[in-house]
Amino acid sequence: MTDAVAPASAPFATDQRVLGVRVRPITLRRWQAFRANRRGFVSAIVFGILFILSLFAEFIANDRPIVIWYDGELYAPVFFDYPETTFGGTFATTANYQDPFVQQLIEEKGAAIWPLVPFDYRGAVASLPGPAPTPPDGVNWLGTDDNARDVTARVIYGFRISVLFGLALTIVSTIVGVLAGAVQGFYGGWTDLLFQRGLEIWSGLPFLYVLLILSSVIEPGFWTLLGIMLLVSWTWPVGVVRAEFLRARNFEYVRAAKAMGMSDWRIMIKHILPNALVATLTFLPFTLSGSVTTLTALDFLGLGLPPGSPSLGELLQQGKENLQAPWLGITGFVVIGGMLVLLIFVGEAIRDAFDPRKSMA
Repeated sequence: MTDAVAPASAPFATDQRVLGVRVRPITLRRWQAFRANRRGFVSAIVFGILFILSLFAEFIANDRPIVIWYDGELYAPVFFDYPETTFGGTFATTANYQDPFVQQLIEEKGAAIWPLVPFDYRGAVASLPGPAPTPPDGVNWLGTDDNARDVTARVIYGFRISVLFGLALTIVSTIVGVLAGAVQGFYGGWTDLLFQRGLEIWSGLPFLYVLLILSSVIEPGFWTLLGIMLLVSWTWPVGVVRAEFLRARNFEYVRAAKAMGMSDWRIMIKHILPNALVATLTFLPFTLSGSVTTLTALDFLGLGLPPGSPSLGELLQQGKENLQAPWLGITGFVVIGGMLVLLIFVGEAIRDAFDPRKSMA
């Protein structure tokens, strides 16, 4: 059961201010209940820090310096391409900063600040101690894969693209599903009946085979894969939102709003939707973890992102094919497992925050 939320037009006489921001009492109680779940609260902080750091992956793992001070001039290779001639070289092509000759030229008249991990997820590591994949050492902290690429860099970029894909899929599918459920529940009757029958037919389609067909026709990419997965995942919040709208559409304040001439969409968004979102928000972290798992599984099967993309699923696939290099499979398992555990803990804390028995205590 969800706790009822008063219509948005209700007075705010009992609101409190936190850091200068007006907060409703029920929102404050939910925040306190969320913080009371220490495991989920700490997990949210850890996951947030990791995600924010991954957004700046180019400054953490890159085969280019962040900045170069050369001959009295400041350069930013992480943002711009510079020819080798800029630093006294002979070629007009983009400088290869991993080349010892280019590094020597820079050191003669300046200095460079390198990222913490001086490797990119795309380029092969030169001067390996043995044939790829190589085990972890002081240079490649998590070793290299069978294409001689640094695993640490690929994990950082792979974490970012997995979370961004999961967030995009979760947000878009939630918006579409909430709108569909709202229309069904608010209007009811034939609208609800036709929507339900269509939803049952759509949910019964063999989407794995549809995905296989589309993957063979459409070139895989971030946005095309997101669009294909949206066709599958938008249905998850429909049932919850539909039930809440069916329940709330006959409440007194909804009838009063209709009598005052308020439009249907304004009633749905302003008066009923806040109640429906309570149950929907509790599922968001679990939906996000499911989206990340889906992308990982597709990449593992070779149906996901284009080859060469920084993919955690591709890392697991390499671990399966290179049993003599256990660090590949172990790294992929630890990263994906840790990410999902953090999201599950956050989901549990959000569920407690929106539980009326706890937030109203």
